[in-house]
Amino acid sequence: MSQHNIKLKYTTIGLTAILVASFIIAYFPAWKRLILAWYTYGEYSHGFLVIPIFFYILLKKKTKLCQIPVQSSLCGLGLVILSSFLYLIAHFAQILTLSSSSTVLMIAAIVLYLYGAPILKELAFPIFFLLFMIPIPSQIYAALTISLQLFVSQTSSWLAMHLGIPLYREGNIIHLPGLTMQVVQACSGLRSMASLSALALILAFFTLRSNLLRAALFLSGIPTAIFVNIVRVLLLIVLFDYFSIDLTAEGVHILFSIFIFALSFVILVAMRGVLSRWDKATIVE
Repeated sequence: MSQHNIKLKYTTIGLTAILVASFIIAYFPAWKRLILAWYTYGEYSHGFLVIPIFFYILLKKKTKLCQIPVQSSLCGLGLVILSSFLYLIAHFAQILTLSSSSTVLMIAAIVLYLYGAPILKELAFPIFFLLFMIPIPSQIYAALTISLQLFVSQTSSWLAMHLGIPLYREGNIIHLPGLTMQVVQACSGLRSMASLSALALILAFFTLRSNLLRAALFLSGIPTAIFVNIVRVLLLIVLFDYFSIDLTAEGVHILFSIFIFALSFVILVAMRGVLSRWDKATIVE
């Protein structure tokens, strides 16, 4: 290796270390709010797994990344400045979604600035995966939850009535003889949608080769989350009406929720099995 290349290498390492240190210090408030959101809200608890998976993917790609020549880009510097500007706005305005998004954008900007577009392209998936650690904006979450609650309530009630079960529905409240059931936020499907989508994305990335099939499996996490929550409510109705089993009690309902999530995972694995028939190969990168 020539003296020029050695000098360039150590310069790049030094710049990376400085930028990483600055990034950690500057974005500490954003990370603190993110971790608090993961800890406080169950629907975002999968955020704790996003970072370890991100670094695991980086390790898997280490050999391939070392083979790509470094081509630093000034466009990345512009993106670093833009990310910093967005973060400052989000920090002082206390906008968690924007500050978290600017964090991910900054990571992409640093990679582009120091290492170039080819390496950024190779790291596109793990950087995109970081977006799953960001909570959905509360306004959007509330609007989607109400719509999904009503949809799940309507569909499960319609199916139950076709099974001959007498019931009366008021919005997201289902009245049965001897039991009144409310389809709460947890049963809307939105709560598990982010977790299932992240799980589907990881499954797709490591077990499918075609990007089109990967996208199909990733997107399947959305209807899967809605479907299993319709099944959840329908089973609650059927088991109470036919067998007088009330699964709405807190302790039992937690176990039932675990079963429903396991069912979601089984559906994703089954869909992956179907999609893999059209894949060129199912390899781990």
